[in-house]
Amino acid sequence: MLILLVEDNLRVAEGLKYTLTQNNYKVVNTSTFKETKEYLINNKPDLIILDITLPDGNGIELYENIVKEKNIPTIFLTARDDEETIVKGLNIGAEDYMTKPFSTKELLARINRIILRINKNTIITVKDIKFDIDKMEVYKNDKLIELTSLEIKILQLLFMSLNKVVRRSFIIDKIWEWTGNDINDNTVTVYLKRIREKLDTDIILTIKGIGYRIDKNEQ
Repeated sequence: MLILLVEDNLRVAEGLKYTLTQNNYKVVNTSTFKETKEYLINNKPDLIILDITLPDGNGIELYENIVKEKNIPTIFLTARDDEETIVKGLNIGAEDYMTKPFSTKELLARINRIILRINKNTIITVKDIKFDIDKMEVYKNDKLIELTSLEIKILQLLFMSLNKVVRRSFIIDKIWEWTGNDINDNTVTVYLKRIREKLDTDIILTIKGIGYRIDKNEQ
C-alpha cells in the first residue's frame, strides 16, 4: 500500500515515514502544496495523510481542488484543535483527522480501519469472535455479546492492532480521552477481566508488564 505523506515539518515527517515503513507501508513524502499538486498529476497513492497547514497553501484547499476528484482516502493532520476546521474537513469528504500531537499507534489504527472499509471487510473474525467495526458490535458464534460502550472501545483497540501489543499506558490514555477519568493499571486489569468473562474465550493475550494482544493467523 502506497501512502502519500504531506508534511513540511522534517522531524515529524521522518518519524512518521519510519513508523509507516516499519509497518510495511510504502511512503512518499511531499512538503508543499505545489510539490503535492505536481506529484498527484501522474500518481495516485492508496491513501493520503495531509497536513492542513502547508508553507505555501492550505491542506483543505488542496483536498477540495485536487484530491477529492481522485477519490483518494485522506486523513487530515491538524495542529488546530478547532471544531470548525475539523468539521469542514470531514464534511468535504475526508475519511478522518488527527490533532497534533498524536499517537502513531492511533494513526496506524485509523489507517487500518480505512483499509478495512476500502476492502469492504469491516467484520474482523478471530476464532469464534466477530467484531463489526462499522456497527461497533461483537458476536460469539453469531450471538450478540452485551458490552458497555467503554468495553467495546477497549476491545476495538485490540482488534484494530491485530498481532501487535497494545500497551497498558495507551489504554489508560484512551480511557482518559473518552471519559475524562484518571485511572490506573488496576482499573485496566478489571476492564480486561470483564471483557474476557463476557467473551468467554482465550483470544486476548496478556503480555506481562506491557499490555495485551489479539493474534490472528492469516490463512
